[in-house]
Amino acid sequence: MSAYLVLQGGPVLEGIPLGAPGTTTGEIVFNTGMTGYQEILSDPSYAGQIVLFTYPLIGNYGINADDFESDRVQAQGLVVQEACTVPSNWRTSQTLHQFLLEKGITAIQGIDTRSLAKRIREAGVTMAAITHGPPEDALRALQQAAAYDDSDFVLSVTTKAPYAWGYAGKEPIESDASGYRAKIVVLDFGLKHNILRRFAALGIRSVVLPATSSAEEVLAWNPDGVLLSPGPGDPARLGFAVETVRELLGKRPLFGICLGNQLLCHALGGQTYKLRFGHRGSNHPVKDLIDQTVTITSQNHGYAVHADSLAGTGAEITQLNLNDETVEGIRSTAYQASSIQYHPEAAPGPWDSRKYFVQFLEQISKN
Repeated sequence: MSAYLVLQGGPVLEGIPLGAPGTTTGEIVFNTGMTGYQEILSDPSYAGQIVLFTYPLIGNYGINADDFESDRVQAQGLVVQEACTVPSNWRTSQTLHQFLLEKGITAIQGIDTRSLAKRIREAGVTMAAITHGPPEDALRALQQAAAYDDSDFVLSVTTKAPYAWGYAGKEPIESDASGYRAKIVVLDFGLKHNILRRFAALGIRSVVLPATSSAEEVLAWNPDGVLLSPGPGDPARLGFAVETVRELLGKRPLFGICLGNQLLCHALGGQTYKLRFGHRGSNHPVKDLIDQTVTITSQNHGYAVHADSLAGTGAEITQLNLNDETVEGIRSTAYQASSIQYHPEAAPGPWDSRKYFVQFLEQISKN
């Protein structure tokens, strides 16, 4: 039995079925990480996308109950060269195939993923479809699918109701916060759980609000600071969020991560653009222009900030990507606001950049 991966405009690639039978569509993107497939599949920033892994063997340590970054699979589909059928890890509860089948995720293996990744690097990301039926099913699905850039995925991944997160994880929102060093509001544009875990480890209680929350609703919680979370899609489509961030400027210390960085830059007067194939992996070198250090970072984004657009906004570029010199961090001292384009919480990835959580806590403490 065959499965097919069809890219918009070609080619049609034949492979082996993986996961649940069916047909799925999404923007195909590649991730160069060697590990972390469970976290990546459950990362809300991958909503609307089919993830292709360049590492040739995926699933070799199975699936466990602890490493999810949200409450569901967020990616539309998965493409691998080979899915491991006999995982080896003491925490393993099921194989990758069993997990995908259980969650209804259509995937494919037996694809030359490195060759396809090179093609995406040259031609750019595009819409694609995976089917366990005939290739005509994928072609029809592609014709009917909405373009990735025309969709507002943030509204589908954000929390529907406020909740709190503390030392023990998710907790009742009315719980006593007296045992914490500080309280922040997190605007959930596509939040990963490990961000909340990192804050809790520093003694910070997080109150998570829907992406559509107004500045007035944020300030009603009387937070010591506000986090602008990561998330999927084009930041230029999120005018409601940009307006909220603009109204919060100067009211509380702000810290943005990934999409949160882009929204902060828009609020300050900057602009963003779409990268040809994005940054997705766990080995991106970033230079901090303030302390002159270089960290290896975990990244997952398809858009970047126009450096020139920040001129005259009062924003200072603080970090640069050493691969392509794109903007990786900014700060506005006048508004007590800073942000970074990558993921300091990792999951997956190195821990080099956890210091930026500490810097945000220090900013809160000064306030």
